[in-house]
Amino acid sequence: MDTEQFRKYGYEFVDWIADYMEKVEQLPVRSEVLPGEIKKQLPHEPPQQGEPMAQIFSDFQQIIMPGITHWQHPSWFAYFPANNSPASVLAEMLTAGLGTQAMVWQTSPAATELEEVVMEWLRQMLGLPDEMEGVIQDTASTSTLCALLTAREAATEFMANEEGMRQPLVVYASTEGHSSIDKAVKIAGYGKNNLRHIPTDENYAMIPEKLEEAIKNDLEAGLIPACVVASVGTTSSTAVDPVRKIGEICRRHKVWLHVDAAFSGTAAIAEENRWMLDGSEYIDSFVFNPHKWMLTNFDCSAYFVRDAEKLIRTFEIHPEYLKTGADTEVKNFRDWGIQLGRRFRALKLWFVIRSYGVEGIRQMVNEHLRLAKQFKEWVEEDRHFEVLAPVHVSLVVFRLNNGAAEDELDALNRQLLEKVNATGEVFLTHTSLGGRYAIRMAIGQRTTQEHHVLEAWEIIRAKAAEIL
Repeated sequence: MDTEQFRKYGYEFVDWIADYMEKVEQLPVRSEVLPGEIKKQLPHEPPQQGEPMAQIFSDFQQIIMPGITHWQHPSWFAYFPANNSPASVLAEMLTAGLGTQAMVWQTSPAATELEEVVMEWLRQMLGLPDEMEGVIQDTASTSTLCALLTAREAATEFMANEEGMRQPLVVYASTEGHSSIDKAVKIAGYGKNNLRHIPTDENYAMIPEKLEEAIKNDLEAGLIPACVVASVGTTSSTAVDPVRKIGEICRRHKVWLHVDAAFSGTAAIAEENRWMLDGSEYIDSFVFNPHKWMLTNFDCSAYFVRDAEKLIRTFEIHPEYLKTGADTEVKNFRDWGIQLGRRFRALKLWFVIRSYGVEGIRQMVNEHLRLAKQFKEWVEEDRHFEVLAPVHVSLVVFRLNNGAAEDELDALNRQLLEKVNATGEVFLTHTSLGGRYAIRMAIGQRTTQEHHVLEAWEIIRAKAAEIL
């Protein structure tokens, strides 16, 4: 493809993306294809000769698009959002065009220094302690793994990297903690039997007294408590663990405190939500995902640490071929995480923050919080439904309840969710909360407006009436 062809299709693709953004609401939110349907339309062998871009793009529209579930649909209420925005998409185009590999400062000084600046902007936007420094990871799962690895080294005085695990180390998280914690515990060598799931209270938040009890029991058994993972916004209900009380316990027992705020962290940009981060002076590491609720397309995970030297010491390597003359004067982010190769993710974050401004992002967050409050009120006013958890941010967890036995209610709500999603007009997902099947209404898509939320509620009520 020569430059003129690239220019031609580049314009065509941008027009297509703009049309998609404008018309995505007209599509079914969830893909309606059957398993294997896309694969059957694709050749089993790669083409031996190059094919024209016109044909490739046509196949994209005819074969691939029917198998796409539309995360940017304004009636997306499933999981959590994975927002993009025009500013972020444009920046991603530039990133792809540049083809930058930002592993060290020398490989593109602007990539490193822009990352330093935007991470400091984010720290200020969330009100995190001044001494915290940030780096962009790909996902919160990777960030949590980085935290557990650093906590492992801190607990063993960096001997685990040298000699392996010689003594059992223990990790603590609530029963509502994200599954990435379980995975990271296995990968980091702690062993899943050394993960303690701490009970939660009636609001599904970790009980600090139970945490301290578990830590003391492990100390008495000759084990080493290494890391506590607190959640600020759990996946099932956006429950908020009491960071201050947990942090005081961690400080007393010299345990690393990692805070997972993957979705809900964005809410702290609005100062009235900073209560969720009360006690942040005790946090050793913190993660939230701009690629969920902050208008930045996937992937972009913001990871902060109080003591960057411990993070670097955990991951740094010094092969001759990576040494440069600037190493003593700059940050080389290859030493701040697992990957050597690094995408230029800071560019899209920079575009988003400059395009919307802190106030624009804050307004979006507050509007989603308002819509969630409104939806919660509708649920509470309907005698056939009940809210199952406090609404801290923009997630409402609810269920249909006609007074039947619990197992019957689970089946009833499973049926309700299937009927709602089968309309193609909205997409919601479920969880298990307190052993009960529950429906999650996650409001956070950039283009979602009140009428979309109202339409979802009307569909839910109509489908409930069909099965009651």
